[in-house]
Amino acid sequence: MNELKQSISLRLVDSDRAAVQAIASRLYVRESDIYRFAINYLINRFSCLFDDTYTGSDLLPSMLEIRAEINHTLGLKRHQLEKIINGNNLNPDKYVAMCDIELLLMPQHLLKQRLLKLDESPKNQTDVETWLKDYLTEKYHLLAVEKKTVFDDFIIPNKKPRPIDNQ
Repeated sequence: MNELKQSISLRLVDSDRAAVQAIASRLYVRESDIYRFAINYLINRFSCLFDDTYTGSDLLPSMLEIRAEINHTLGLKRHQLEKIINGNNLNPDKYVAMCDIELLLMPQHLLKQRLLKLDESPKNQTDVETWLKDYLTEKYHLLAVEKKTVFDDFIIPNKKPRPIDNQ
């Protein structure tokens, strides 16, 4: 299966381009390989964003993962994010309230203040990101998904140690 490839134009700040070049050099690959890897990683990691069966609260784990980038890099506003999350949602059990969508866009210092007001059972949370994740997981009954890293597939299972012969 030979897919037609297309060239694209991409604007990057010098520091990002230098970082990509450094990574490519360290891995002994071409710069274009790093860009393709990054795009494939994004597509695989966030496949739920182009799967129409994921709506409402199903999207919260992925949105939590890219919370900082939603506002800083993508510049999404609350109505845009609400449309992304609840736009195709037909199930009222999966509807995410606007006040919770706003939490995804807040800087950490404001987020902590808001969580203090919202969370009925505030835990002694020092990490605001963990607190937000716990709050949304509890409120929307999200499945606890174990966070995987890029290298999780390469971990060798622990083998039982061989018994020592004491003879």
